[in-house]
Amino acid sequence: MASVRTHLWFGNDQAVEAAAFYAEHIPGSEVKRVITARTSPDDRVADVVEFTVAGHEVVGLNAGPSFHLNEAFSFYLLVEGQAEVDRYWELLTADGGEPGACGWCKDMFGVSWQVIPRELEELSGDYSTEANQRVCQAMLTMSKIDVAELQAAYDGA
Repeated sequence: MASVRTHLWFGNDQAVEAAAFYAEHIPGSEVKRVITARTSPDDRVADVVEFTVAGHEVVGLNAGPSFHLNEAFSFYLLVEGQAEVDRYWELLTADGGEPGACGWCKDMFGVSWQVIPRELEELSGDYSTEANQRVCQAMLTMSKIDVAELQAAYDGA
């Protein structure tokens, strides 16, 4: 039976380090296997790591310095409430990570994330009401998502 896994190329030989970081900090994540391909006993070619992020299967490869991750791929991290938004935002933007717009950020490995509280999905609905549209407009002004501001926008306050 066919299966699909995300495959990420890490340009700074950080695939194993990234997998270990996610396994340590994101529930449901683990490093499953690390393979080091060698052309001779002392000559490392590449590390391949199989891991999960919140249960999602990923393969990471140390691909060399000419390859860079970008926002064309991101993990959508759905969380509960402002405390979890704050926790993951702090974790992912620390040590060289970068904040972005509308709940997006990059971690220290260059992987893009969307840190999205469940409340954003609930309040924005299908964008068919004025309240939903106000939530969207409020979100577009944010870097890290602020649940209280989203609720205020929904309420028309």
